[in-house]
Amino acid sequence: MADTFTWAPAVSNLSGSAALRVRKAQFGDGYAQKIADGINNRASSYNLTFIGDAPTITAILAFLDAHAGATAFNWTPLLRPQALFTCEKYSEPTKDGNTYTITATFDQTFAT
Repeated sequence: MADTFTWAPAVSNLSGSAALRVRKAQFGDGYAQKIADGINNRASSYNLTFIGDAPTITAILAFLDAHAGATAFNWTPLLRPQALFTCEKYSEPTKDGNTYTITATFDQTFAT
């Protein structure tokens, strides 16, 4: 069973995108046939910002490091059901007073 990422990102900086894989056959007369590529042809990617105190950001970094960019974890995006994600890239923390900020990219995956 995959671990669950429970920290909430800053909503003001939350952005994401969805990519739909499609197979396409183009014919000489301009006609094209399209079909969804596989049963999981839709994959999402989210650019997230986390803002918090030192213990919170340290815990997030430890979670991401423990999964090493390769092991999937559960996360629930806005208005979507919980799904499996990996995080291969995140920023090192920046500090503003007693508040720390990191950014991370969560990419949907279909295997643990």
